Parts: sequence; C-alpha cells; structure tokens
Amino acid sequence: MKLLKEKVMNEGIVLGEQVLKVDSFLNHQMDPMLMSEIGSEFVRRFAGEEITKILTIESSGIAPAIMTALELRVPMIFARKNKSLTLREDIFVEKVYSFTKRETNEITVSKKFLGANDRVLIIDDFLANGEAAFGLARIAEQAGASVVGIGIVIEKSFQPGAKLLQEAGYRVDSLVRIASLDNGTVTFVE
Repeated sequence: MKLLKEKVMNEGIVLGEQVLKVDSFLNHQMDPMLMSEIGSEFVRRFAGEEITKILTIESSGIAPAIMTALELRVPMIFARKNKSLTLREDIFVEKVYSFTKRETNEITVSKKFLGANDRVLIIDDFLANGEAAFGLARIAEQAGASVVGIGIVIEKSFQPGAKLLQEAGYRVDSLVRIASLDNGTVTFVE
C-alpha cells in the first residue's frame, strides 16, 4: 500500500531497533482517509472469503477493523483488555502478552457476539511476535468460528509473528512489511 508506506516513512518515528511509533496516523491520532483506504484494501485482499465478523483487540486495532467492517457491511467485535462491570459472564477469555507494553492482559469477548457459524477476519495494527493475533484466533476457535485470515496494517517481519501464525495454518496478509528498523531507518520488505 503506497499511501501507508508514505505515512510510515514521513511520520513514523523509530524508537530503537524493535519499536516504530506511528501515533500521528494510527495509534493515537488517526487519519480517517488512510483508515478508509486500509479498510478497502483488506476487503480487496480477502475478497471471496464470505466474512461474517471482524475481530480485533482494543484499542489501536479498532480503526482499521471498523473501516473494514463498514466496507463489508458486517459487525466488528473488539476484544476488551480491561475488566468491565457489564462483561463478566458468558465470555471467552484469553491471555495475551503485549510486546510494546511488556505486560500480559486478559482479553474478553462476549459469547453472544461470536458463534460457530461465523467466518472471522482478524484485523490488527501491528504484528510482532503474534501474541495478539494468536489470542484472538483462540477466542474465535473457542466459539467454534472459522478464522479466514489475519489482516495486519504493519508487520515487523524481523520478528517471528507472521512465520509462527503461518506455520499454525493461518493466512496472514500484511499491508506493509518492515524488514528492519536498524540505525533509526525504516527498511521495507521488497
């Protein structure tokens, strides 16, 4: 995705060899036109999959996920990281380690929103080690749903997440793949 690559190059800030800050268009302030293009691109890439639900994790995955869901005209569900007074029973629960925050969270999804007949597309903002995507896939599978694929906005290909997910049998499609963040420079996979 040319537009996304340009945003990463022009606005992304490399914070060491493993962290890319993209808070000006994806993780804090969001570019709605870019999010719309991202949603359209995921729909194009996963055409023909008969998707019934989009599943993501709060909070940075919500914008690309809702734009994909809007384009597909299907519901979007986000797994909650924080405990909710209204979401205590009849829930799917998984533990997920966050590479960026260096903490483990319990993520939850209400059982009433995800079922055995669903064909789920998982959408997330970043892919590093695959923990969030694996946790979301396990939640979908607890419901008996099929995971048709995992759409990633920015994949850090120098970390093992994509390879591990593919080895586990998941289709992973990343809009931008980063080969390296060495020397403060973003290098894309060709």
